[in-house]
Parts: sequence; structure tokens; C-alpha cells
Amino acid sequence: MFNKLIANILPFMPKKLIWVFSKRYIAGETINDGIRVSKEFNSEKVVTTIDLLGEFIKNLNQAKINRDKYLEIIERFTDENIQCNFSLKPTMFGLLINEEICYNYIKEIVKKASARDNFVRIDMEDSQCVDSELILFRRLKNEFPKHVGLVFQSYLKRTLDDVKSLADLNSKENPINFRLCKGIYIEPAKIAFKDYEKVRQNFLEILEYMLINKMYAGVATHDKYLVEESYKLIEKHQVAGNMYEFQMLYGVTPELRKSIVEKEHLMRVYVPFGKEWFGYSTRRLKENPKMASHIIKALFVRG
Repeated sequence: MFNKLIANILPFMPKKLIWVFSKRYIAGETINDGIRVSKEFNSEKVVTTIDLLGEFIKNLNQAKINRDKYLEIIERFTDENIQCNFSLKPTMFGLLINEEICYNYIKEIVKKASARDNFVRIDMEDSQCVDSELILFRRLKNEFPKHVGLVFQSYLKRTLDDVKSLADLNSKENPINFRLCKGIYIEPAKIAFKDYEKVRQNFLEILEYMLINKMYAGVATHDKYLVEESYKLIEKHQVAGNMYEFQMLYGVTPELRKSIVEKEHLMRVYVPFGKEWFGYSTRRLKENPKMASHIIKALFVRG
């Protein structure tokens, strides 16, 4: 209860106060911050996925601005030879306002990445967006078979069926590329598992389906149990090293991340940056109130 209370109060605190906590999980506000952090990871044999913060925009002028920012981001990062790819949220481009405009803006971004021999992943958002994002991905995959991927969330009961629904897009020449995570949005029990173990079980069932069916799997978790079970599935199905990777968020479970890298598995860290960091941070607090106790320590305990 204390953690939930703190998590609800902190969003109303001054931004400078929240930044004390946020800077551990966010590269900064600018492209240069993202480049700096990505270079640090690259030097540690870790690749990154770059994310400009922001979602659920209110008007299409914001969508156009976000498109232009992403085109610049792709240009800057590839010019710097950063070992990375790019992630984006369709609601940043007007998914809930005008789906066709959203598609065209994201298409421009994927086309830019394709021309630079790079890759864009479509983030899965809350349940109201899932059907539209599946359609969006299918359209883009047909146009850019090597340069676009999608995220799935194991806490949604529908997810395995959604993965299967896209299996026709998979081929040996152009494997379909999915990131699998637990999921962060608050959804009703009718459509989402509420039991922690059921979310884990569904994660592993979906992952095994991906591996058996030769889909490229981004194993996105900070759960040591899921990491260990993923190792077993990779070994069981004799999955080639170029058909999977592990993924984590910037600033989360660095020791577990290091152990995965030491075992010579490909590791990709999700590096968010941008001026919308405050909203991102406060949403993370509401999704995971346990973070509140860490924030209190960061604010009042040196080190």
C-alpha cells in the first residue's frame, strides 16, 4: 500500500525530483544522449534498440513531427555506425486518430531504415491497439520483408493465437521477427492473465512455438527464471545463434544482462530518450509500484 501511495503521489512532484529516479532508465532528452549511451553498450558487445519517447498523441501535427524526428534519428545513428535498430509506438503517429496516415508515416520510417540496411520494430500497445497493430505489421512486412518486426505480450490471453495468425508471413529466407515480453499495460482479467505464473507459462509456450516454427525470437525479460527456461528451449530445439536474441530495458537487471553476454548470447538493450521522459517514468511507476521504494532510497540515501 505504501508503494502504491508513493507511486500515485510522485507524478505530481517537480520534474527535477523525478529525474533523480528516471535518469537510471532513460538515456536523456536528445539524440546525442541516445548515441552516447548506445556507444557505451556497443563497447560492451551489447547492441541496442532506439526508442523516442512519446505515445497516444492528441493531433496529427504531432504525428508529422514524430515522423520527422525518427527519420533524423535513423540518419544520425546509422551515420555514426551504431550497432542498433529502432522501435516505435504506432500511437505516436496517430493510430487512434487516422490509421492510414499512421501507416504512411511509419512506412516512410521503415523505408528509411531499409535504405540504410536497418530494422524497425513495431511496439505492441494496450488492448485497444492490438488488432490495428497486427494489420499494420502485416502490411509493412509484405512491403519490407527483412526490415520490420513486431512485439507480443504474454500476459494477453490472445497472444499465441495472434502469433499463429501471422505464421503465413514466415519463410526461411525472411524469418518473421518478434519480440516477446510479459507486457506492462493494465488490462481486465477477461483478456489478460493476472496470475504471475500463468503469464510466465504463456511466455514459454509462445516462445517455444516461435522457436519450433523457425521465427526469429527476441526474448525480452528481466526474469531470471524465464532466462534459464529460455536457455533450455534454445538447447532443446537446437536453435541457431542467428535466430534469437535476449533483450532488456536500459538500467534494469544489469548483472543478469552481463551473465547472458558472458554466455555469448546476443543481447539488445532498449534505450529510450526524448523530452517525453516524465510521462514514461510516471507510467512505469503506476505499472510497477515496487519501484517507489527504490526511488525513495535514491532521493534520500547517498549511493
